[in-house]
Amino acid sequence: MKKKIYNKISRLVGMLAITALFMACDEHRDFPDTAMKPCHILCTDGKVLSVSDFRKSEKKPIAVVFHINHDENTEGNGYAVYLWDLEPLAFADSIGVKQNTSADITALDGFENTFALLDARETSSPLAEKVFDMWRYGQSAYVPSVAQMRLLYHAKEQINPIIKMCGGDTISVEADDCWYWTSTEVNEQQTAKAWLYSMGSGTIHDTPKIQAHKSRAIITLRD
Repeated sequence: MKKKIYNKISRLVGMLAITALFMACDEHRDFPDTAMKPCHILCTDGKVLSVSDFRKSEKKPIAVVFHINHDENTEGNGYAVYLWDLEPLAFADSIGVKQNTSADITALDGFENTFALLDARETSSPLAEKVFDMWRYGQSAYVPSVAQMRLLYHAKEQINPIIKMCGGDTISVEADDCWYWTSTEVNEQQTAKAWLYSMGSGTIHDTPKIQAHKSRAIITLRD
């Protein structure tokens, strides 16, 4: 009799142990999400932090993530926009010279375009030179292309509060203050014009390259 009771108790304990094991496997657990996302903050030491982690830190912000790259054929993990506008400057100091940007309004090639502006021998680019002077903290700033400005346009409402929190210049949508240089020349008019981008409407406007307009530098995020 005692042996039968013992065996029943043993089977019951075993079943309870198995049940507990399955419950433990099914239990929901919250793990920290370390994936980079729009609105995360790039710091001067190269670290990208969530807003909550940034507030706990003593790091200095320099840019805000506005796009995550999910295309393996596109270079980098995403883009971050610098916290401040650059003063109005000319795209080129003279007319009549192609500066050899791609002139492709669909290409995410602001980095290459900015180097093309710097490399032009027959004219200089006050715009590109100013952005080049920003290079510090290991971050390579450049003037975004039309396509990259389009990505920024669609993210502006999401990231503007974070830019403001970090003490930066929010991206303007006001009619008289929303136009920014891109690094893209106008196809078949490369000797004379480049594209301005409106952060108010998302439209582009072909503009003489010697006109002075503000710009907003971005960087490509890499591992």
